[in-house]
Amino acid sequence: MHALGGRDMSRNPINVGPQAWLDIGSYGRCGPKRRDRISPAQIATIARTVHRTPEVMVKMLNQGGSNLAAVRRHMNYLNRGGNLQIETDDGEPLKGKGAAAALLDDWNLDMDEERPTANLKPWWETKKLPKLVHKILFSMPAGTPPQKVLEAVKNFAREEFGVKHRYAMVLHTDEPHPHVHMVVKAMGYDGKRLNIRKATLREWRREFARHLRDQGMEANATERAIRGETKPQKTDGIYRAARRGYSTHWRQRADTVLSELIAGGLKTEPVRARLLETRREVVHGWNEVADDLVLQNQVELAQAVRNFVMRMPPPQTEKEFMRTRLLETRTIRKVRDDREPTR
Repeated sequence: MHALGGRDMSRNPINVGPQAWLDIGSYGRCGPKRRDRISPAQIATIARTVHRTPEVMVKMLNQGGSNLAAVRRHMNYLNRGGNLQIETDDGEPLKGKGAAAALLDDWNLDMDEERPTANLKPWWETKKLPKLVHKILFSMPAGTPPQKVLEAVKNFAREEFGVKHRYAMVLHTDEPHPHVHMVVKAMGYDGKRLNIRKATLREWRREFARHLRDQGMEANATERAIRGETKPQKTDGIYRAARRGYSTHWRQRADTVLSELIAGGLKTEPVRARLLETRREVVHGWNEVADDLVLQNQVELAQAVRNFVMRMPPPQTEKEFMRTRLLETRTIRKVRDDREPTR
């Protein structure tokens, strides 16, 4: 792993390949001390980031993975009752009514329900149902060729889970952004359950992006803070409810913000100070990177970095984001009302 001055690389990392990292926050904190030369791989990642190369998405769907009946319903939903093809770990695609049920029967998930947990205690003593499967969503922005996404996910799965875990996937194209649903059997061939952490997801994003690039697609995988994004991220259920036009979660948040605005203004949130500090570190780090790019005769990229920083939207807490949305909605309504003819 490439390290910049021996600093902690765990915060706000930018991926530059399987074994190389560029930590913008730490890069900025290094100050005027000597820094390592920016490598070609790092330069490539910097260029992808500042030119807004499409970012991959890898998301865990956490509900319904511990109940066999729920897993069966999920698989039936994925292949639309047999109408869509299931790609499997053995390379034999499955399609047709009953294909999903037959696949899960072959996985012997009913036996996994009886196996002990990692601490060798049966789940009924720990009072926590074991994960039978992990449900993972891989997605790219609209316009990405669906088959390229599917091939990238298949190659990723082959490298990540091959000879370790059973897995299956289905490509969905019913929404503008092509996405692949993957189901991975939690219990591995070695009898150990798959443990997924935040660091695991970061690594999976990087690998998914790499496999897409191998397919000739533009793809990047960087942290949101590095890109200057602070828009609140929500669970898949909340996101889908919002897409349908009504979300109880967002309605409650909007009511809270509206009440505070009527009362005189938003209440200060402790998270805002952390948000601003993170942004300061990110901006400082990017500026230091730009300076070093100039020293390496990468003047054009250095200017692109500075422009990228200048165009970063102001950091916003969730309440501030909601306030902006409410004000925008009010403005749109006013313009619409003003344009309507008087009756």
